Amino acid sequence: MENAAEKLITDMTYFISELLPVNIEQVKNKLSAIMVKYHVTQIEDEEAHPDLYEKIKLYLSAKKLEGLSSATLKGYELELNIFANKIRKKAVDVTSADVRIYLADLEHLKMSTIGQKLSILKSFFGWLVGEEVIKRDPTMKLKTPKTEKRLPKALTIEELEMLREACNTVRQRAFIEILYATGCRLSEVYALNKDSINFQTMSTNVIGKGNKEREVYFSWKALYHLKKYLKTRTDDCGALIVTERKPYRRLSKRGIQYEINQIAKSAGLEKRVSPHTLRHTFATLLLNNGAELVAIQELLGHSSSDTTLRYARITEERKREQHKKYLVQ
Repeated sequence: MENAAEKLITDMTYFISELLPVNIEQVKNKLSAIMVKYHVTQIEDEEAHPDLYEKIKLYLSAKKLEGLSSATLKGYELELNIFANKIRKKAVDVTSADVRIYLADLEHLKMSTIGQKLSILKSFFGWLVGEEVIKRDPTMKLKTPKTEKRLPKALTIEELEMLREACNTVRQRAFIEILYATGCRLSEVYALNKDSINFQTMSTNVIGKGNKEREVYFSWKALYHLKKYLKTRTDDCGALIVTERKPYRRLSKRGIQYEINQIAKSAGLEKRVSPHTLRHTFATLLLNNGAELVAIQELLGHSSSDTTLRYARITEERKREQHKKYLVQ
């Protein structure tokens, strides 16, 4: 049975013989001498072309050097490999029609999800063009689908107090106070260790999106309940928040989300409450209490103030108060 190189030599020889009157054996021998310098792999019709996967690896390596988080890189890798499995072409051969058909097959998904997938493809092909790996970006003319912009629902002061009073354990109360006082993302709180808390300055450093480090601050109430929780701990695990049962280990992100959900149920709150809801609440109440937008942006770790404005929703009472205070009569 012929290997890939032999089959390629045979195919090329007969192709040449159809164009020119040649000695087939001489041509095969000459091509064989050339081909020994190369490793040839045959691509089966049902296989995806390896070129696209190779370009994906290059792209992810470059993005890793740019400081993208491991979670973001894994998400990009998953999405791009799904695309490669579907398209089965070399990167240079991918067309706008290929991308449109791929996205059209995802009609069962939300427009926001399809928009995210297209955004990743735009980043990938845009990078390939920028690095002069390919000359044409097949996603350039494709527009990101419009999605309904919904303002995040923050808790009112009354709802926040209901959440606090519904806590059944010191650990649950520590959850609530830390998430609210720092305005941290779930992933940032999850990664905290006991020795990373500076009780004197009432602060800690967290690693946010884009691998950016920033300082966040605790309230007196948050530190009080955190100390109260830590005093109940008898384990030697370094994580700030651990499981309640042995073997003690860092509580997972899903575990934290579950606890917050249980507290919200106990409080009888009708709206959905997640760790991110407390982040919204942090931003909204700071803004309504007179904090500068730039300061809130820094505290949340946003690179753009536009993102901060989506988190911070001013209340009707605050709008009315600002109108009366600043309107020139």
